[in-house]
Amino acid sequence: MDNLFKALNDPTRREILKLLKKKDLTAGEIADAFNISKPSISHHLEILKHADLVTSEKQGQYVMYSINTTILDDLLSYILKLKK
Repeated sequence: MDNLFKALNDPTRREILKLLKKKDLTAGEIADAFNISKPSISHHLEILKHADLVTSEKQGQYVMYSINTTILDDLLSYILKLKK
């Protein structure tokens, strides 16, 4: 759960998740939406993957990134249990 909160704490990573909510993208397509270096985007993607918020799949010469909503369901469940 710590990795999940760490990943969600950064505004750039939250913006990446918003992009991936719309459709699967390559790292290059994600990087094009930001004014930061491609290595920085790769670093953010690794943190998101480590938190299980993002999955990746190699498709030819590209790696496609997708949002993993299952982990978000787990997070919401956790938060709702705290409220009870």
